[in-house]
Amino acid sequence: MSTEIARIELSAGSIETVMVDGEPHVVFRPAVEAIGLDYSTQLRKLRERSWANRRDIPTVAEDGKTRQMAAVDVRTFLMWLATVNENKVAESARPTLVAYQRETTAAVEAYWTRGGAVNPAATREQITDLRERLDGVERARLALERLSAMGVAKQFGLVNSSYVEAMARTELARMNGAEPDIDPADITITCDEFLTERGVNGADLSSARVKLGKGVAALYRMRYGQDPQKIKRPINGVHRDVAVYTHRDIDLFETAWAEIGRHYNVQGSFTEARS
Repeated sequence: MSTEIARIELSAGSIETVMVDGEPHVVFRPAVEAIGLDYSTQLRKLRERSWANRRDIPTVAEDGKTRQMAAVDVRTFLMWLATVNENKVAESARPTLVAYQRETTAAVEAYWTRGGAVNPAATREQITDLRERLDGVERARLALERLSAMGVAKQFGLVNSSYVEAMARTELARMNGAEPDIDPADITITCDEFLTERGVNGADLSSARVKLGKGVAALYRMRYGQDPQKIKRPINGVHRDVAVYTHRDIDLFETAWAEIGRHYNVQGSFTEARS
């Protein structure tokens, strides 16, 4: 089974790593050649060292082809680096050698144990791009969790097929930052989304969410004989279980909203009772 290479950027150059038996390793050849040394010579020297821990493993290179490559654990890599005289490598390669010596351990450990490593010399634009990509990863993770939960709910008859299909299309679209290509009546809606469309926000939103949520849920149970489905949605920075409906049941929202309007001034401050 081949092992996929993960490239980690350093302040100067980069380093290619793989995970072997649960332990991060450095792919030896590209690291050697990056500082202008002869790979065959360095590999032969490594074979002669009793402290060297080397593994020949099949790896997937950037061209998509699988090749046998020598990989060494981080301790071996650092021991080998200690034998390299920075004054004997090309001047252009010295920044990479120094980055290897100073940053390898922290960068490789962070990548494989903390989910990522950040180049200390990254620009503001690069950091912004990284944040956007991480946000995309988080959206994908949450979408997969919700899709998995919907599959379980369908298996036990808690939701019908049309609902699952609508939710799946919606989640997959949101995961990709796009609008779902589904029947408008099947687009999902929550109490927060309904309230936001009607201009309720700020401090009023929390109170309105509770009152509207209870009303819509009660009407939903009367219509279908079961509780509304719930998914994870961010509320005040925390992902919570939120009741979710489709626009096929928008009349339930309108009915509950009209009932709330009998007791509260929904045109001004939500919490101000009508006289």
